[in-house]
Amino acid sequence: MSSESRVRLTEPVSDRDHSKGPNDSPVTLVEYGDYECPYCGQAENSVHEIQERTGDAVRLVFRHFPNRTVHPHAKLAAEAAEAAGEQGKFWEMHDMLFQHQDHLEEYDVLDYARELDLDVEQFRTELDQHTHSKKINEDFRSGIKSGVQGTPTWFINGTRYDGAWDPESLLDAVRKPMGVRISALTSEFTRLAASGGLMLLIFSALALFWANSPFAESYVEFWHTEAGFSLGNLHLERSLLEWVNEGLMVIFFFVLGLEIKREVTAGELASVKKAALPIAAAVGGMVVPALIYAAFNASNPIAMQGWAIPVATDIAFTLGILTVLGGRIPLSLKIFFTAMAIADDVGGILVIALFYTSEINVAALFVAALFFAGLLLLNRWRVFSPLPYSLLGIGLWLAFLSSGVHPTLAGVLLAVTIPTRSPPNVKRLMAQTDTVLNRYEYGETEVREQALVRALKTVLDRMEPPAQRLEHELQPWVAYLILPIFALANAGVPLGGADGLALLNPVSMGIIFGLVLGKPIGVAFFAWLAARTGIAEKPLDISWKQFISASALAGIGFTISIFIAQAAFQDPRLLSNAKIGILAGSIIAAGIGFGLLYLTSPHYDIVTEAEAEPAPATD
Repeated sequence: MSSESRVRLTEPVSDRDHSKGPNDSPVTLVEYGDYECPYCGQAENSVHEIQERTGDAVRLVFRHFPNRTVHPHAKLAAEAAEAAGEQGKFWEMHDMLFQHQDHLEEYDVLDYARELDLDVEQFRTELDQHTHSKKINEDFRSGIKSGVQGTPTWFINGTRYDGAWDPESLLDAVRKPMGVRISALTSEFTRLAASGGLMLLIFSALALFWANSPFAESYVEFWHTEAGFSLGNLHLERSLLEWVNEGLMVIFFFVLGLEIKREVTAGELASVKKAALPIAAAVGGMVVPALIYAAFNASNPIAMQGWAIPVATDIAFTLGILTVLGGRIPLSLKIFFTAMAIADDVGGILVIALFYTSEINVAALFVAALFFAGLLLLNRWRVFSPLPYSLLGIGLWLAFLSSGVHPTLAGVLLAVTIPTRSPPNVKRLMAQTDTVLNRYEYGETEVREQALVRALKTVLDRMEPPAQRLEHELQPWVAYLILPIFALANAGVPLGGADGLALLNPVSMGIIFGLVLGKPIGVAFFAWLAARTGIAEKPLDISWKQFISASALAGIGFTISIFIAQAAFQDPRLLSNAKIGILAGSIIAAGIGFGLLYLTSPHYDIVTEAEAEPAPATD
């Protein structure tokens, strides 16, 4: 099940649901709740206030999500509400159960039935025979499939609401003023796992259109416009293209470094056993494409400088296609490709550092080493504030600009020094949060609000390590701004030339065959060899046919491939041929990989253990 489907209501509202309000109301608010959950009881006041203030504009639907592990009376209470519903008084019993959450024994609900003038014998019989258990289980399963993990969880017109629970926030979400609509649309788009790849695709297409339109000269002129600044004796001036590739892309490599650090310390590359398969696949996916490119260009030493161009995999496009295939792709395959792409990125960074470095400025490298040592000291001293790292990181980047080593590597080195923390003791932090919230009612309003905010911020900061927090904060900027600008600046190449189709040259053909054939052959063969020799284990839910089919997607090489091409070729003609080869090879690899995966993959429907046993509630 894709991530975006788990923020949507998978089971539409129907006649089987209990609803309050007109069926043609413009807004339907579906709540998954638990009658014994104290948070549901507190949130019930917000729901009532919304109904009072919106009238017939909102239809309320309640579905059961009883957590029997924590709330032993929740299932009985849900059955009581359904039994009352059989006699036309579901909502009356619903309100009474929330009003008496501490009294939900069987004799209590029987008393409530008498108060509501129900047929008590029929009510008791339905409770004893668990007549409505099936309906409650169906509600629970629909909640699991919709991504419900605790109570209360609301869906507004089919989309999960993740905002604050106070009435004003809920009313904004229901009424949707323009600012909320824009925020909701933005959130909806960024939730799509394929959205990053989609942005790259759109801006690459714009660059190609611009570079092949009657305004093609303006494309070249714009990106070669000089811009810079002076600060004392420091004077920096670069073309806009260089600012993108040597400036903005430093942030991309910084986030990439944080991702690598996370995977190495706590992810799929954290242990030899877990890392063996993706590392073997990444090595094969680098070696074989490089050999194929060399076979096409061995007679031309200048063209041979581009041997590393087809070794990279663009994870944004690859995961985007895997996401489009949805339930046909098991989660373990997506995890494998993410880990392989991270290992592949490590190889790409090493290639740039070792093979695409110009003349070395020893003095500048020494200055860079001093800045890096300072960053390591900050890490050693457990400094968690981002400001000192930012200042020293800028110094590190400036030193690399003059060193001859590609300045984007400053981003990777900076990421290495960002501190991480051991996993927090969640129970103790929750106890601290409860204590802070319980103290909130004492003291002056302004003072206690400030104290509450500071205390909760301290807890949140501890819950998320600095490196992971920076990664989460910067990831949207990289995916939706930096990489699209990079694509717009670098993907604009003329598709034809005076001497014929630009594809028919050794550089382009070496890249195309390296990506389309070399990548899947290298990835699949090296992974099979690692599994065959016992070095690694293939996930049991992935067949070799499916694995080989997915390996074709590794031939989508865009961001790092174009980046390496920029570093490899100074000749505009060779660079243009390389970019055309990257674009053509990536498109062909995407088409082949998508087709093969569609044919070789059955449809997977995630069934979780929580469907049999209720998941833990948020309280």
